[in-house]
Amino acid sequence: GQTGAIRHAVARALLRVNPEWKLTLRKAGYLTRDPRMKERKKPGLKRARKAPQYTKR
Repeated sequence: GQTGAIRHAVARALLRVNPEWKLTLRKAGYLTRDPRMKERKKPGLKRARKAPQYTKR
């Protein structure tokens, strides 16, 4: 989320100030970006995966 993005940005800024902190920040996991993103809405569905209710009869 946003907090993770801010944490990542602060870690990168700290790295520019002092490159010696790279190993410490990497071990803490602050330099790794979370690649998960919002899935797009598909046509014919209400949201990304929610389909309209199915009626048998």
